[in-house]
Amino acid sequence: MTNTTRKVTKAVFPVAGLGTRFLPATKAVPKEIMTLVDRPLIQYAIDEARAAGITEFIFVTSRGKSALEDYFDFAPELEAALEGSGKDELINALKATNMESGAIAYIRQHKPMGLGHAVWCARRLIGDEPFAIILTDDVIAADTPCLKQMVEAYAETGGSMVAAMEVPREKTSSYGILDLDTSAGDPDGRLLKVKGMVEKPKVDEAPSSLAVIGRYIVTPSVLETLNTQTKGAGGEIQLTDAIAAEIAAGRPVHGLKFDGQRFDCGSKAGFLQATVGFALARSDLRDELSEYLRQIVPTLGTQNQ
Repeated sequence: MTNTTRKVTKAVFPVAGLGTRFLPATKAVPKEIMTLVDRPLIQYAIDEARAAGITEFIFVTSRGKSALEDYFDFAPELEAALEGSGKDELINALKATNMESGAIAYIRQHKPMGLGHAVWCARRLIGDEPFAIILTDDVIAADTPCLKQMVEAYAETGGSMVAAMEVPREKTSSYGILDLDTSAGDPDGRLLKVKGMVEKPKVDEAPSSLAVIGRYIVTPSVLETLNTQTKGAGGEIQLTDAIAAEIAAGRPVHGLKFDGQRFDCGSKAGFLQATVGFALARSDLRDELSEYLRQIVPTLGTQNQ
């Protein structure tokens, strides 16, 4: 670890969105509680953060998210009932959802003003230290959790870091896109120096096809930029713009092409793909689901005819 690099122990989870793409389900259930196989999306994010050494969890929420807060609370009656039935495996699964007192905090974002604004809302709990940001819509299946890969790389680089992956050129307008400094390091390597970032550029103006995915490690100076409340793409306060300001100020920003498969659980199709992918990775579900898929796959091409 470099002399100036501080350990990352805090993570911000921006979960204030309304989840309108999943209505009517999200009328009553926060999107982050929607179940992927047998765990809600937020549990995948928490498990990834814990594996990376995160010990303080900051949730930026909004009205109607009380179920999210309840999920991480202790459930003594339920645990007692399971103990009385001798269901030790379920007890262990339940205890994995518990958060100790003081480990988790909730901050309200009262107006939907963008990802940068959501992160800014947590500024007083972050203080003067680097922190991670995890977007729960992006679920990443990896042997080494994505944020852990980033923390390990960050220990060598310092500065700010974003997770990145190649996307089809025609989809670059949906992402923050990296402009790479090809003179520094291996442009085909995993760890890339960034000289610019553009939020949702026009396809013919995108500097590359390397997109920012929902994992970040940023320095507290990013919060200073967010203090200006400057609006960017879509009239919102963009985190991408604040990280780009780090580059303009001469502070290092790197992109890490992580090892793993990313699922966009912010879309219905992506959520279904993730459900199938994670279920097939489970030894208790793989055989039965595989057999079902083999039965229906030959019919898929004829269903819309």
